[in-house]
Amino acid sequence: MDKEPDNIQDEAVQDEAVPEEPVLDLASRLTQDHHQSLKLWLRMLSCTVKIENEVRTRLRATFGITLPRFDLMAQLERFPEGLRMGELSRRMMVTGGNITGITDQLEQEKLVVRVVDPKDRRSYSVKLTPAGRRAFDEMARVHEGWIAELLHGVTPDDKTRLIDLLSHMKQQLNNSPIKD
Repeated sequence: MDKEPDNIQDEAVQDEAVPEEPVLDLASRLTQDHHQSLKLWLRMLSCTVKIENEVRTRLRATFGITLPRFDLMAQLERFPEGLRMGELSRRMMVTGGNITGITDQLEQEKLVVRVVDPKDRRSYSVKLTPAGRRAFDEMARVHEGWIAELLHGVTPDDKTRLIDLLSHMKQQLNNSPIKD
């Protein structure tokens, strides 16, 4: 009988010594031989993909909406006068066909409306409807809470430092010509 507590304690010590399973993501295949810039890129991409996948899952489960539809509504929320299809395509970095498909879905749900562009009657702009604005306001509020939850382990100082570093990186990328 005296042995049982020792065994339980030994098992607890063994459990503590077991290393955690490695997280397999884009950055997990890196070695010391890889270029530091590649390591940085894959680490940023891994974090982005992890957060994006969680947001994608939560948007679908909570609101029955896809991330691209949420993103299109976010663009329109910033421009109450509406945006032309080409501008939406440029801002979202997807093809015009993708924008048309997403807009068609949102229009069927009465969340957006197409209106003839007064400057060019051959084209039209897309705007949020009042129902679309209300729906997006609720989704955006909840989305912000999810992001805060997902990044809760990063200290405010580290968040500020990361924002500054990534802002500098973005500026460098915008100022340097891309070589073919």
